[in-house]
Amino acid sequence: MTIEILMVIGFCLAAYSIVGNDVPQTLGTFISSNAHRPWWVLWIYISTILVVVLIYGWYSSGVGDASYGRLETIPFPEGGITWLYVVPPILLLLLTKYGIPVSTTFLVLTIFSPTSLGSMMVKSMMGYAVAFIVAIVVYRFVMYKLSQHFAKTRHLPVSNVWIALQWISTAFLWSQWLIQDLANIFVYVPRQVPFGFLIFAISVFVLLIGIILYQRGGAIQKIIDTKTGVTDIRSATIIDFMYGAILLVFKEWSNIPMSTTWVFLGLLAGREFAMSMFLTEVNKHRTSRNVSKDAMKLMFGLAMSVLLATTLPMFYQYVSQYTP
Repeated sequence: MTIEILMVIGFCLAAYSIVGNDVPQTLGTFISSNAHRPWWVLWIYISTILVVVLIYGWYSSGVGDASYGRLETIPFPEGGITWLYVVPPILLLLLTKYGIPVSTTFLVLTIFSPTSLGSMMVKSMMGYAVAFIVAIVVYRFVMYKLSQHFAKTRHLPVSNVWIALQWISTAFLWSQWLIQDLANIFVYVPRQVPFGFLIFAISVFVLLIGIILYQRGGAIQKIIDTKTGVTDIRSATIIDFMYGAILLVFKEWSNIPMSTTWVFLGLLAGREFAMSMFLTEVNKHRTSRNVSKDAMKLMFGLAMSVLLATTLPMFYQYVSQYTP
């Protein structure tokens, strides 16, 4: 098996595992609040945005960089892709199967550049903290009356204005997520991506997104569905705008990759805590339990990333010494 074949295998595995783990986190509220619509309608919409973002990023870079500069500090391995780099997406597939929302940024990119873990961790922790605080402030002091109104009128027909706003917010969030997390997949190919491979990548993404939407999000979707009011288009719209805005701020801050998973769960955690302060239907103890459970899963994913980054290269070198 040649390195070129391993490159394609690694790319496809990363795409499959990351789409399965991260896409439901990003599009979860969109999927939940549009459960009454045919899955293929959502597929066409999401895929169109994907194609535009990918081609624009690749073309505007001037050098065929599809990662929006996120891989500037993570060079392509000098020896090419070996089985060492294929292990993380396989592990991610297993974790996703059990609904564990691990950070693909830590799990995948750390193997390519262990020295980048510190900076990625700092930026991701800041993302979680900012998202958590922003959500508490917005929902406790700005959205107080509006959230109560949403809770009382959730069974009434939703205005077409809110429907349009939700689809716009989803496009905004989806584009920001792609700009942040495409690096986790394109790290498996040379930094100057040939146009032919770009078309192949788009085809893979579109197919995988179709599978996820057909399954209505998979195991990770269960985490989103436990949050208060996410099936309400109005609440989902506000969540998406906030999530996308935070990702945009951190994108402009630096090109260091960060965990969008941490931002996502920080936002939902802050929102849940804030809403438990003024909605009697939201149990404070249940909220604390759910947030703690999500945080434990994040820490588990981080621990797995550190473990892989420190032990897998040593194991690879050991095996290489005894294999021709």
